Amino acid sequence: MRSTNKRSGCRKAGASRGGRAGASLYQEITDRIIAELERGTVPWVKPWGSAKAGLGLPRNAATERRYSGINILILWGAVIERSYASQNWLTFRQALALGGNVRKGERGTTIVHADRFVPQNEKERAKADGDEPQAVPYLKRFTVFNVAQCENLPEHLHAAADPLPQRQIIPQAEALIRATGADVRIGGDRAFYMPGSDFIQVPPQPAFFQQINYYRTCFHELGHWTGHPTRLARDLSGSFGTKAYAREELVAEICAAFVCSTMGIEPTVRHADYIGSWLSVLREDNRAIFRAASHASKAADLLLGFNAEVEGEAHAEIAA
Repeated sequence: MRSTNKRSGCRKAGASRGGRAGASLYQEITDRIIAELERGTVPWVKPWGSAKAGLGLPRNAATERRYSGINILILWGAVIERSYASQNWLTFRQALALGGNVRKGERGTTIVHADRFVPQNEKERAKADGDEPQAVPYLKRFTVFNVAQCENLPEHLHAAADPLPQRQIIPQAEALIRATGADVRIGGDRAFYMPGSDFIQVPPQPAFFQQINYYRTCFHELGHWTGHPTRLARDLSGSFGTKAYAREELVAEICAAFVCSTMGIEPTVRHADYIGSWLSVLREDNRAIFRAASHASKAADLLLGFNAEVEGEAHAEIAA
């Protein structure tokens, strides 16, 4: 919850020709997510207990880079729908380069890359008018395959994530919350972020019916915290019930899911009563989920970056 002052590799020419195709791709993915929400299934908190893969963000097995934004939601959906045992993905050529191959008959998963380009006619217009040309956004499609769809790959690419320790205090989550340096105040019976004063309040952990929800709530509120003007500078001005409020709640929910998964904590919906407002936003704007997922990725990267800084300092001390 957020408290406010009002309420506590494509050619450019091809990209130009594919403008309508790009628009349909936005709609295709948005329609898929709307359908899941209407069924009562939230794409970023699917029942991980029914999946074979461990928690975590999907990554490219060749480059070890994590996927981001809408691609996380797309690949998580594929992992659950097809019961894959891994969060690792490869392109057809990457599988070959690693000495393996995609098994015959396997169907890939389409992900997207968002980019911008300046059409030639816009360059000419800008030159004639003496102002800056405006770039046009577009999407490129890529097909990737889960390592479970491949054979003859190095064994380490199939490794599962380490299980969480059997305890309610999650050390890595505690460390991340401390590392952010956020002003987190424990007490009361409500959880919220106050943008004007830049602090988070959450009830004490024993107050939660399931104590793991303490961490899910902390990461939701830290998602809002990343939007402060001194950090990622998102619009936090929306009052409860507005579209702006719903959009920011969507960002915080997805951010919390990304961070929780990285921490090995199963994501859940922290504010299920907001699903109706999210549906309204998505039905009006087929790019809203792309923006929300992109903002959430940036927020999660910012939060997880604090852990990297702490780990780096610890390694430096050991080396010294």
